[in-house]
Amino acid sequence: MLLKQSCSSSLNTDRTPQLKAGVRCFLTMQDWFNIIGSGCELPASAIQVLQDVGFVVIANTMTPDRLAQLATTYDSAVASANSDDVKIGSTTTRVRDFVNRSSEFDALYVYQPVLEACCRIIEQPFRLSTMHARTVRPRSQPQVFHVDFERDKDGWTMIGFILMVDEFRSDNGATRFIPGSHNWLTVPDKLKNDPRADYESQILACAPAGSIIIFNGASWHGHAANSSNEPRRSIQGAYIRRHADSGEKLSERMRPDTLARISPLAKYLLAV
Repeated sequence: MLLKQSCSSSLNTDRTPQLKAGVRCFLTMQDWFNIIGSGCELPASAIQVLQDVGFVVIANTMTPDRLAQLATTYDSAVASANSDDVKIGSTTTRVRDFVNRSSEFDALYVYQPVLEACCRIIEQPFRLSTMHARTVRPRSQPQVFHVDFERDKDGWTMIGFILMVDEFRSDNGATRFIPGSHNWLTVPDKLKNDPRADYESQILACAPAGSIIIFNGASWHGHAANSSNEPRRSIQGAYIRRHADSGEKLSERMRPDTLARISPLAKYLLAV
């Protein structure tokens, strides 16, 4: 099954819709939703895979130089993070709020193909709920299969993205997905009984560094074992319905220097 898709869009530039400055402040939530949804940077084939399978991989989203700079800034941001923002789990180390860490990360959450995926799947105005660093530590066991947000009576509730700071391989903890699981009405007993074990139809999202996974939050997923001696780094984000509750509360953490540099689209997505 072909899941890697090429896309003309790039993470090397800010692709905020070009609107007159005097108009931007009058845009409503529905205006922004319509502007984002009118884009065509996410190929129809990728949309179809996302709808049918539950996730899709977009390769080659940035130049090697841009990726190298982002990786360096990632390491610096993780190393300098306040201990209150660091969560060390059984297999991963997570650092919250990568919106405020550096301008290097500003383009990630306004990436047009991901926003178009939100329009197609969530189908109503949305906002960024979280964006954080997550590193799978060396010699870690697999993560349990899980969903981030279940579907409800009104439809799908979340689209997530994972930027591969490092190459995702079968031996270093690539994210694994169960295709079509976002449509499940019940969870198979085998999965409930041993959620860390490999599932017969699972697919590992392996791709070069700089690739992005876009996924439905109702898809069953979790990182595979990292049997290598190196960490596997990523930046992860999630978009939810505009009025849904968010545990991260990004709008309350916004720094003046961040607000001064980000685009109107970014401010809309952050609800600030």
